Amino acid sequence: MIPCQRQKFSIPEDVAYFNTAYMSPLMHSVVAAMDRGARMKSTPWTLTIADFYDSVDRARSLFAGLMQVDAAGIAVIPSASYGIETAARNLRVGVGRKVVTLENQFPSHVYPWRRLVRQGGGEVIQVAQANHATLTDAVLAAIDERCAVAALPNVLWTNGAVLDLVAIRLRCDQVGAALVLDLTQSAGAMVTDFSVIKPDFAAVAGYKWMMSPYATGFLYAAPSRRDGEPLEEGWITRKGSRDFSGLVNYTDQFEPGAIRYDMGERANFALMPGVVAALEQLTEWGVARIEATLADRNRALSKRLIGLGLTPTPDDRRGPHFLGAELPKGTPGNLLQQLAAKGVYLSERGGSLRITPHLWNNDSDCDRLVESLGAIL
Repeated sequence: MIPCQRQKFSIPEDVAYFNTAYMSPLMHSVVAAMDRGARMKSTPWTLTIADFYDSVDRARSLFAGLMQVDAAGIAVIPSASYGIETAARNLRVGVGRKVVTLENQFPSHVYPWRRLVRQGGGEVIQVAQANHATLTDAVLAAIDERCAVAALPNVLWTNGAVLDLVAIRLRCDQVGAALVLDLTQSAGAMVTDFSVIKPDFAAVAGYKWMMSPYATGFLYAAPSRRDGEPLEEGWITRKGSRDFSGLVNYTDQFEPGAIRYDMGERANFALMPGVVAALEQLTEWGVARIEATLADRNRALSKRLIGLGLTPTPDDRRGPHFLGAELPKGTPGNLLQQLAAKGVYLSERGGSLRITPHLWNNDSDCDRLVESLGAIL
């Protein structure tokens, strides 16, 4: 287990922050790195060509290591929606085919598929657990010969319900469907091995469980998906881009791998150093240790929530880092405001109270959470 890491964050002792699924705080080391990066831009005469590449290359490599794949498959993007749109641009559905999503899925992983079927035919379906034993079983039942794309998360953002992505990949292979993932609510907190899951595309926004600055993220593209059409016709992704004096020698050739999908101005001097600092810390902690620590915290919290009359998603059906609790009837409409007044911060999504701690939380935070909920409910 990883001991409490509160000292690495600017979180007052009277604040119990359980809202990583909304946005993680930035570590002191990340803020310092961003400050150094921003100051580089304040003296542009000191910038070198290497400054446009080094942080980006380091971040790409660190993220690839966390996901257990080669760095050539990683693109640098500003948001999950950017990555999902890139995937949608390079896939087809067609008349009589379908895109499988979840009921209450995050909208940025729904809208591109709705547009795609409007333009080329097909339909988007939303899967609920219904009479199936698990949400995974419901998804597997929906992935049939008509399925062109399974567009899914690892955990549902409202309540943390978890999917078995390996089983889903196997079913996609059986019917010839592409697997496109938004892992913003799991990568960095759950062990995620792309070499086993084998998504066609997988997008991750960095500002939640990756503990990175806002407007940063990554897109993974499988080897067979690395020659597609990018959203932007950037210059820095092309062969020979490091020769600034030769940029007018236009070329249609990209650097190898998924780099073609990189966003424009990826070498954001104020953000990328912060991404590197965050990923270095995640690498030092180890995602497996983070997962185990958060799972232990949440198992204990789940039992205490049941004692208050809440109905958490069962431990074996949710992400280990993510507690979703169905609220009882009669819950005050201003519950979150009342909790905030007591120094407790979490969120509500789709009728579920969303409790998502991290390594900054301590026993006092958990006591404050349970006592505050008990007093209000």
